Amino acid sequence: MKISIITVCYNSSKTILYTIKSVNDQSYKNIEHVFVDGLSIDNTLELIKLNSKRNTKIISEKDNSLYDAMNKGIKIASGDIIAILNSDDIFASNDIISKVMNFINETKSDIVYGNINYVNKNGNIVRVWNSSSFKRGSFASGWHPPHPSLFLKKSVYECCGLFDLNLKIASDFEFMLRIFENYDFKIEFLDMFFVNMKTGGKSNSIIGIFKGMNEIKLAFKKNKIKPDKLYFLKRYLTKLMEYFK
Repeated sequence: MKISIITVCYNSSKTILYTIKSVNDQSYKNIEHVFVDGLSIDNTLELIKLNSKRNTKIISEKDNSLYDAMNKGIKIASGDIIAILNSDDIFASNDIISKVMNFINETKSDIVYGNINYVNKNGNIVRVWNSSSFKRGSFASGWHPPHPSLFLKKSVYECCGLFDLNLKIASDFEFMLRIFENYDFKIEFLDMFFVNMKTGGKSNSIIGIFKGMNEIKLAFKKNKIKPDKLYFLKRYLTKLMEYFK
């Protein structure tokens, strides 16, 4: 099977070489690397063209949001499986795609997810997100998988739709809530570290957390799922504990 890795970027010249190398160095052979650039004014595009050694597709045009750019990448991806790797993130090992793809073949799964590390600017691990097996109804209790570890069949997007552009921070959460809880896909947890993710981002700021909370409420409402009364307490206590792991 072919896998498409989608990388959204904008003025990412300081980090994108690490992301490109991470994909180039994967032992799995049949990889398409899709770059969606938001009209960078630095040399991001040049670095992509010079260094990406996989089957490369590039879009460079203005987008309306991160999720708009992701949707563009998904639409042009030709892989059987799709994963999203941010322009300052890397895969946790050079054989992780091979392991995930073999696991998908063995389990005949539609969706596979795992664990991620959060790393600082020096590459040191500062937080660990160990996930667990999904049980229907888990989202309402404060559980959800790390979106950067998500590998899924393109047919899932074709069946369920793309990211909701009305949500600016929690559209990835709404998408996962939708496909996990409202459909009957074969979902498997692979207990491995998939991605080293750079800390920061809008959703981790104080303002971002409060905006994200409002969008999470909208996501539950949209999908006709009622969260537990202590949902946000459980959610953020879980995140706090990740720092001690």
